[in-house]
Amino acid sequence: MNSFTLKIVTPDGLIFDGQAEELVVRTVAGDMGILAGHADCVAPLGMGLATVMVDGEKRYGACIGGMVSVLNGQVKLVPTTFEWSDKIDVARAVASEERAKSVLADKSSSDTDLRLAESRLKRALIRQRVHGYK
Repeated sequence: MNSFTLKIVTPDGLIFDGQAEELVVRTVAGDMGILAGHADCVAPLGMGLATVMVDGEKRYGACIGGMVSVLNGQVKLVPTTFEWSDKIDVARAVASEERAKSVLADKSSSDTDLRLAESRLKRALIRQRVHGYK
């Protein structure tokens, strides 16, 4: 299978820089698959599972926010947050879920607190789901 150059960079630094055969990410419009020879494009990322195929083996990650671009056969994934499935701290994600649910159940929570808690809950659930992928 043909490969392409893939860089995954977050505000915390470089996550991956190498050759990949396939990338599947969740964009705000739905899942997007990228193979070698993909047309140039830019898309905003949503929150979800990212699948990266390297040397015929799939690796999984939680990919949240940011953008993906394809330019001249090179792919740049620039998420706000990216965690490989085997690096996710499940206990931390469960604790975050519980804190978010607590805010959502509190009738005195402000609209801002509710929106932040909804986002925190979504991120926590995605991390827990992605952690199950090996």
